[in-house]
Amino acid sequence: MFPGPAHTGKVLILTVTRACDLRCSYCPTVKDGWPSLSAEQAVRAVQLFSERGGGEIKLFGGEPLLVPQVCRAAIEAASGYDNIHRIQLSTNGRGLDEDWLHRVRGEPKLLLVISMDGRPEDHRRFRRGAETYDHVVALLPELLATPRVVVTMVIPPATAAHAEANFLHLHGLGFRRFNFLPGYYLPWRRHQLDALEAGFDTIAGHIRRGWKKGQRLYVKNLFTRAPTPFFNTGMVVDADGTIHPSNLGLSGKLDHLREQTRAGTLDDPPSPELLDEKAGTVHALLEQTLGEDLWASTLAVDGLLTAFCESLYPDFLAHRRQRKIHVH
Repeated sequence: MFPGPAHTGKVLILTVTRACDLRCSYCPTVKDGWPSLSAEQAVRAVQLFSERGGGEIKLFGGEPLLVPQVCRAAIEAASGYDNIHRIQLSTNGRGLDEDWLHRVRGEPKLLLVISMDGRPEDHRRFRRGAETYDHVVALLPELLATPRVVVTMVIPPATAAHAEANFLHLHGLGFRRFNFLPGYYLPWRRHQLDALEAGFDTIAGHIRRGWKKGQRLYVKNLFTRAPTPFFNTGMVVDADGTIHPSNLGLSGKLDHLREQTRAGTLDDPPSPELLDEKAGTVHALLEQTLGEDLWASTLAVDGLLTAFCESLYPDFLAHRRQRKIHVH
């Protein structure tokens, strides 16, 4: 969600690889011709982050589980620092197995985020390459027994009219922790934006009713703020070892901006002050680089997601108070 503070001090984003076993039509990531981080680089980045105060680590790609040794090295290193309180691993789910779920259950800092679009026909519609829906569903018994599993429900423009049905499908599979991700930096037509708004309204209604019944539904977006739509702000270590204040360079449309956002490397890390200075330029770079229509679409989508979250805050607070009463 946008807006938020443009400082980089509490989040480390590791783009452990640009490689991916999918070719999703709505994904802008440049995947080919890139190295992956080594395990040693990942450990060095975690150590540097802890020395600067720590916070939260996010493991991204590409598909991070294509380089499992790098993910394991980062997780094991981070688990040893008291000032690192959360490690988020985001995946399309294809690389998950019982060993990985056992690791999540055994590491209380680790949050597993799985990307899914909803019903199988919508999930498969834009995800080309490996089959992920059947693989994730086959793991459901273990997944539902694993704490700290979040489903990122991706909503591209063409399936916005199915947002409620896709949420109900995922909820019906047994998932209770959600992150909602409408398609950013894509052209949205007016009727698609209207469908997204209506979908968010009905999803919010289902969540409110669940809270009133005492269900432990979790919406990750309620705890997210960012200075730019979609892209993560923090100490971003790209797959080539360069350091930036934002991972906007993942997008092929924005890759040329990496030279302007580059602040240093793992071998020559930037100061926190330089990273924050670079972070302050990212929003303007996006606005200047993207076409007017694409930028307007992105702001419209982000505005609808923000309104969805703001509509849920009062009910979430009431739900949380009620849970505390029952606990005590």
